[in-house]
Amino acid sequence: MRQTVPTGQWFASRDGHRWWFDSGAAALDFAYTGAMGDNPAWEILHEADDLSDWLRGRFEQVDGSATDRDLTDARALRGAIARSATGASKGQPPAPEDIDIINLFAATPDIPPVLAGGTRQAGRSRARIGQTLSELAREAVELFADDAADRIRECSADDCGIVFYDESRSNNRRWCSMQRCGNRAKVRAHRAKSLAS
Repeated sequence: MRQTVPTGQWFASRDGHRWWFDSGAAALDFAYTGAMGDNPAWEILHEADDLSDWLRGRFEQVDGSATDRDLTDARALRGAIARSATGASKGQPPAPEDIDIINLFAATPDIPPVLAGGTRQAGRSRARIGQTLSELAREAVELFADDAADRIRECSADDCGIVFYDESRSNNRRWCSMQRCGNRAKVRAHRAKSLAS
């Protein structure tokens, strides 16, 4: 069983309204740190410390000292995940160059599992930035596998293009967020029904 990484983050719309978006996968949350979507306010990885902060919010054991090189690597992985997710939401396979980037990061050492309660500690107690990127890449490998890729979809709202992973048991999630597009759709349907009556 893989380590569970918390998902979801706050977004701000162009008019400043804040709303919670849970993409359903940490790798997609990572893509939405700036490589996906058309809202420049979503770009949050401006400096290496921004990467450290974002990763610390997901991986409790991460060593929070990202370098400029880590930031460059993270942006490369983030872009590959974003392009692959956008394509998957349209039924397209990832591009070979994006597969190569994701596979490269997935092949690096990840964060080893640890059973708490022992008196001896083997290896490092803190995870390096590269190990967290490996975890995200390995999740992306699982997301873009043939049996899971059909759960990556675009929000059903006409004026929204946000991509998410439908982790619901019934596989019928339609909205990026009930708080945002789901509620707007319900309001529109109610108004249309009221006008028709």
